[in-house]
Amino acid sequence: MNEKTICTRCIYDESIPYISFDLEGVCNYCRQHENLEKEYPTGEEGQKKLELLAEKIRQKGRNCKYDVIIGVSGGADSSYLVYLAKELGLRPLAAHFDNTWNSRIAVENIQNVLKKLDVDLFTHVVKNNEYNDIFKSFLKASVPESDIVADIGLATTHYLAARKYGVKYIFEGHSFRTEGITPHGWVYMDAQYIKSVQEKFGTHKLETFPNLWILPWLKWTVFNGIKKLRPLYYIDYNKEKAMKLLETKFGWQWYGGHHMENRTSYFANNYYLPRKFSIDLRYPELSAMVRAGQKTREEAIEEIQKPHIFDEGILVEIKKRLGFTDEQFEQVMQLPPRSYRDYKTYKQSFENMRWLFWIMYKLNLVPKSFYMKYTRKYEY
Repeated sequence: MNEKTICTRCIYDESIPYISFDLEGVCNYCRQHENLEKEYPTGEEGQKKLELLAEKIRQKGRNCKYDVIIGVSGGADSSYLVYLAKELGLRPLAAHFDNTWNSRIAVENIQNVLKKLDVDLFTHVVKNNEYNDIFKSFLKASVPESDIVADIGLATTHYLAARKYGVKYIFEGHSFRTEGITPHGWVYMDAQYIKSVQEKFGTHKLETFPNLWILPWLKWTVFNGIKKLRPLYYIDYNKEKAMKLLETKFGWQWYGGHHMENRTSYFANNYYLPRKFSIDLRYPELSAMVRAGQKTREEAIEEIQKPHIFDEGILVEIKKRLGFTDEQFEQVMQLPPRSYRDYKTYKQSFENMRWLFWIMYKLNLVPKSFYMKYTRKYEY
């Protein structure tokens, strides 16, 4: 049997969607990383850009109580970002979307970090029966995106907080050097997608869930000028060092893995995606860290071969809260896999407005990763 072609630089192989290899055997995702490195420098140049950005934010928000919104989950990246904002002399307001599935550690991390940094918290809480019904709908829809509901909810919560307090800047705790960019075809998300899945499989209307509809979103960004930025792009962000700092200064606790601070994310990343769709979200993270020199390629290859850590108690809770019997849950797991292309989405609209989103990316109104993934037309 022929072995899979694997990138000579990272650990992506030919099973990754839309991958290609150049004459040196390097994949297009590594070349994409190189372009991002050029656009978002670190070191002295990156620090200068970050300080200039902070000064601009302070000036813009001088008449407001807060000058930047930061989404928090209790995870390492968002917690460190709050610390970084304070170090830059900013007055952040933390924003949290509570889908009622937070781990105890996540809640304690949020409380400990914000209290010691004297940062206020804006929280949007969805009704648990409504959220559970949406989550259950995505499982019944047999698509990989069971956890995008939380991502969309948090993104909308950012804008709701910014609108309420007149803030023009939002910080996101993403770093392409430690997380990478998830390949298109593994995860897709938009508000219309959530609506269409819920209408087909759900029993609750979207009432307390903050969906990110395209018209309000364009209003908040284009007309209100709310910018979404990723400051970690400009620093040599090392997650291991960041976690040690957080532990020392704030009593922050490690929760076991990427996005494991929330139980629906834990279930999706460590059970649902790998078992039903053969999607391993450790690939983007480990490959990114190899490209950034934070892991060797050999270390990453060894790590990716280890089985996913999974607490079976989470599965028991999932079934109980969603009202699945063991037999019903197994039926869901055995459904033929489907994708977002089987449901109504904004994807065509995003492609048609590619020119607009290019301008928005240049103006820091949307992240470059959105422009790269969501407005490109893919051949299926």
